[in-house]
Amino acid sequence: MKVTVLSDNTSKSGLATEHGLSLYIETNKHRILFDFGASDLFVKNAERLGIDLGLVDIAFLSHGHYDHGGGLLAFLERNGIANVYMHEAVFEPHYNGRNEYIGLDPTLDGHPRYIKVRGDITIDDELSFVCMDRLKKPVDTNGQKIKRGQYMEKERYEHEMYLLIREGYKIHLISGCAHKGIINLVYSFRFNTFFGGLHLMKYDPLWDEEILEDTANAIRNSCAEYYTCHCTGKEQFLYLKDEIGEKMHEISCGETIEIK
Repeated sequence: MKVTVLSDNTSKSGLATEHGLSLYIETNKHRILFDFGASDLFVKNAERLGIDLGLVDIAFLSHGHYDHGGGLLAFLERNGIANVYMHEAVFEPHYNGRNEYIGLDPTLDGHPRYIKVRGDITIDDELSFVCMDRLKKPVDTNGQKIKRGQYMEKERYEHEMYLLIREGYKIHLISGCAHKGIINLVYSFRFNTFFGGLHLMKYDPLWDEEILEDTANAIRNSCAEYYTCHCTGKEQFLYLKDEIGEKMHEISCGETIEIK
């Protein structure tokens, strides 16, 4: 499996960046696009890297936030074959702790190549798109909310899903932001490799050390390799790297990781 970062907050390769995430994944059977960044930046970066997004045969939207689905239309305009899998709730209105809208553009809804699901789905012997409903640890929403009717409710991230890729005896877990917590992911799934954001950027390594220490313990005990980016946070990554060591890797825009 090869994973190339097309959109991320940081870059070591000279490619442009944004607050967003998009991953291009090549497996034995598929060319996959996982998330679409905040804009069409991932398209421009793919062109610079020589990646033809028109050959993507399947795509996934991890959850309904603008920084992961803002480039949906840009992808659909350049690719005429791939279905886009997503949770049926991704287009519900989502807000941050300051009551600012962070959801998807509602005009993007309704495309015929969207496949909306409400639970786990097995696509083939290589790919599964899954939810996580049973949580060992309560989710910290950082004040994020969802609007239903006239009322604001506490966000429960029902719209968040994860991609499992099976290659031989290895299982790779691909996540957008892991809003429900990497601790819960570790207890819910068996995997050898993790790619995605850990949503730790708002936790101060000094004042929130207990949270980060619990996270480090879960990662240490999981026996998997972690390739993190986007919303993990620089200081938070360095904390985990110092605690855990070689199994923690920071990836950024333009990088390609090959897992054999």
